[in-house]
Amino acid sequence: MAPVSTLSFTLALITGGAGGLGRAMAESLIAQGKSVIIAGRTESTLKQTAREIGAKDYFVIDVSDISSIKAFVTDITTKYPDLDCVINNAGVQRPFQILGPDYDFDLTKADQEIDTNIRAPLHLCVQLVPHLNSRPNGGVIMNISSILGYNPTSLINPVYNGSKAWVAFFTTNLRSQLKQAGSNIKVVEIVPPSVETALHRERQDPDDNKRAKGNQSALTIEEFMKDVELGWREDRDRVSAGPGKELVEMW
Repeated sequence: MAPVSTLSFTLALITGGAGGLGRAMAESLIAQGKSVIIAGRTESTLKQTAREIGAKDYFVIDVSDISSIKAFVTDITTKYPDLDCVINNAGVQRPFQILGPDYDFDLTKADQEIDTNIRAPLHLCVQLVPHLNSRPNGGVIMNISSILGYNPTSLINPVYNGSKAWVAFFTTNLRSQLKQAGSNIKVVEIVPPSVETALHRERQDPDDNKRAKGNQSALTIEEFMKDVELGWREDRDRVSAGPGKELVEMW
């Protein structure tokens, strides 16, 4: 059985869906006639975003609390048995410098970054695959990696870079395993380059991913989404945008 097409689903769950790229993808999919459930840590923000974009529902969950994921999956699939897409978008990026003038070596924060960026998508994928596989019309998994997982030029983020490399290779292997098993689940990797979001909120300069601060390679969210929407329509397994497209196409 061949995987379904990327945009074949009807109801998507987006983690980290209240802001940034998560909100942008939610708005895009809703505009295309899809239903979207957003999930995140802060209920007030989720509630406001859901109202503003017309999301079907929202769930409050801190995906870095791995012990909560099993109950979350049970709750959402029970309430919404027609759920047929998950977009693992929630992620954090934190400076982590072991030596040097900007010494910042907090293993507790690093562990939480690993829980959010690696363990959460792992657990969500594995625990949602049986549900998606049981759907008569298949299902879709989208994992958000980063261009820094392919080319770790941002030396201040070694934990983030490594976590996104893990997402890239896990997604590739997951796709291959599901194909070998005859599943019709489509597995997509979205590979953002530098985009003007709040991802750098914990840096000394939280706006250093903005063009106004001299980052001329940064994309606006609108530019990013234009390329992502094209990748969705073209049914690509790996989707990037702007300067990320050339690097990703080498793989």
